[in-house]
Amino acid sequence: MPLRHRLLALLVAVLWGLNFLAIDASLGHFPPFFLVALRFTLLAIPTLLLVPRPDVPWRWLIGYGLGFGTFQFLFLYAGMAAGLPAGIASLVLQASAPATLVLGAVLLRERVRGVQIAGIVVAVVGLIVVGIQRAELSGALPFLLVVAGALSWSVGNLCNRKAAAAEPMRFAMWMSIVPPLPMLLLSLVVEGPETILDSLAAAATPEAVPALLGLLYTVVLGTVVASGIWNRLMARHPAGVVSPFSMLVPVVGMSAAWIVLGERVTAPELLGGALVVGGVLLGSRRSLPMPGRRRPAGAHPTAVSPADAATTGGAVSPQTVPGPTAAAGSTEPDRPAAARR
Repeated sequence: MPLRHRLLALLVAVLWGLNFLAIDASLGHFPPFFLVALRFTLLAIPTLLLVPRPDVPWRWLIGYGLGFGTFQFLFLYAGMAAGLPAGIASLVLQASAPATLVLGAVLLRERVRGVQIAGIVVAVVGLIVVGIQRAELSGALPFLLVVAGALSWSVGNLCNRKAAAAEPMRFAMWMSIVPPLPMLLLSLVVEGPETILDSLAAAATPEAVPALLGLLYTVVLGTVVASGIWNRLMARHPAGVVSPFSMLVPVVGMSAAWIVLGERVTAPELLGGALVVGGVLLGSRRSLPMPGRRRPAGAHPTAVSPADAATTGGAVSPQTVPGPTAAAGSTEPDRPAAARR
């Protein structure tokens, strides 16, 4: 991959890592459930007007929209609003990778290799370390909410895998039509019309500028721009070359939160974070061919993303090559194998 494309991949990791700070800024003004509805409404309107519907069954499009779009961000935003720091949230959300691998093995009967099991164990141990530390510092609920968001993302990954969209960017954009209505209804019930109207009425005040800028960043830079660049890189290069850059997302998220927000990370959290990232990378390693074995003529190695090898449990179907576990704000689904030919 040329240097220019490596720099673009690095830019995407930075954009996705900073996305957690943008979410944190928006949550300072808007109630979390309404913020999810608002975010996806801003994506859904131009999608319905300008983007042709992808040729996939509605059940997988709705399933992806509910798992990835609705419940992931419902729990993520709720956890951050309840007190989980933005940097730690960027790390905990990586639990979606091992969770998807396990669900793929259980529900889709995908084969899980020994090294993948080892990676799951390491990542889970890291999450437990972070969770125990978070429980001591601010209670367990915010941490568990974001873990629930990661699990929801893993369910969305399975729907995305079954959809096998020929044009992943169109599929990702159309996913945005699913969350607005259920999230608005949930916001009306839980947060109340008065809270929603107050946040909208105060949106024109100077105090709301950081929240509006954060929302704009999440929609434009964190979703459309970053996902668009990533999709192009995945179309031009093997997934195994591009996807390791996604592991820089929690590094950027935690570093930026420390610099900008003054968030402090304890030694156990650093240790747990290293175990999570290391476990995800370990679980996505491809087996090397046995010495003396030749690859069949015309066969090409299949790259598995270190961040989202979980999408296929390490067994890649003829339809799709797994894509990266992107940061919150990305709508990048797995890339069809046809897209890289």
